[in-house]
Amino acid sequence: MSAIPVVTIDGPSGSGKGTISRHLAQQLGWHFLDSGALYRLVGLGAARHGIASQDDAGIADYARQLDVRFEAGDPDQEPAIYLEKQNVTSELRTEETGALASRVAAIPAVREALLARQRQFLQAPGLVADGRDMGTTVFPQANLKIFLTASAEVRAQRRYKQLKEKGNNVSLSALVHDINQRDERDASRSVSPLVPADDSIILDTSAMDIAQVMQRVQALVHQALPDVTPGGLRAEH
Repeated sequence: MSAIPVVTIDGPSGSGKGTISRHLAQQLGWHFLDSGALYRLVGLGAARHGIASQDDAGIADYARQLDVRFEAGDPDQEPAIYLEKQNVTSELRTEETGALASRVAAIPAVREALLARQRQFLQAPGLVADGRDMGTTVFPQANLKIFLTASAEVRAQRRYKQLKEKGNNVSLSALVHDINQRDERDASRSVSPLVPADDSIILDTSAMDIAQVMQRVQALVHQALPDVTPGGLRAEH
């Protein structure tokens, strides 16, 4: 187990892991790693620099030199994310950037390039890590590993609602197709495929709202880390 407590929350796109992870980190007063944002940044930046999608070595080299800054603001909002000093927060969450991320994430050298950077987020008082291989590859020593999942149809509905609220014109059937394709690509890649760790607790969120999932996750944290209190400090005995 990690000396600095770590909770990993893995799962496919639309499972709710990002929202749950961010809220949990806020409640505990811990650091938060959105690993998916790093892959989105690599995909977006490589495309902007004209690096061909087939150029694995070029994309991996870009990943090693990734110039990114996360700027925390309102605790109820995602941090502002800067790529090469430009705010790309909104562009990072588009379906197009998500597709780029899924492709570059399948490149072993890119995953290797980002591994050390992700592990640097592990600092006192603790870390909540959100991603697809947090519990299997990045933090195998985590104190608690949670894997959130939901049906592709439910996840597409959630994404559809998010995009419509932002004024985007999207097709629900296209979203279902894209999610199924991304799931297959993520689960079948040769390095760090999207699978639960052997010691993960799997939660199907298909029939749960955010409050219900949050309540269940909080109970799991209390069971796994009974000495951790809000603020991330271990209680004195």
